[in-house]
Amino acid sequence: MPTVLTDARRARHIAARVPDPELPMLTLADLGVLREVTVTPDGTVIADLTPTYSGCPAMSEMRAQVAARLKDAGYRRVEVRTVLDPPWTTDWITPEGRRKLAEHGIAPPGPAPRPAPGPVPLVLSATRRAVPCPRCGATDTEETSRFGATSCKALWRCRACREPFEYVKEI
Repeated sequence: MPTVLTDARRARHIAARVPDPELPMLTLADLGVLREVTVTPDGTVIADLTPTYSGCPAMSEMRAQVAARLKDAGYRRVEVRTVLDPPWTTDWITPEGRRKLAEHGIAPPGPAPRPAPGPVPLVLSATRRAVPCPRCGATDTEETSRFGATSCKALWRCRACREPFEYVKEI
């Protein structure tokens, strides 16, 4: 009979393989939104998810898919919780997730900005950074739209290979 610890590892492995509904080349583990999976002594599986931003419309689908996969694997009692603190950051995307984004023509984010302690400075100008093209690697790129297919992505174009690409914004 499996122990609670080995059962929790198995449950995490199952939940970790659920694809993200908006970026299906990534799993919830790749994206860093699957925070924790535990199994209580009575056998209830508790999976904690953190949305990429408040109001993320994909959360209901993520919760439903995690619950369905765990139930399909034989877990009778499954609870999927939303955990907001600490908030998700693009720094939680795994190296494997970043690799998969680039392989699919989406520029992975750089390091998330780190606010200094104290009052938050107001910056009225856009921050500039070089976003390398995920296709050719050139840094001669330009933003064509701050908003892409989802709120967490922007549209860019490479001036070298002339290909458009999406870019996951740092959060």
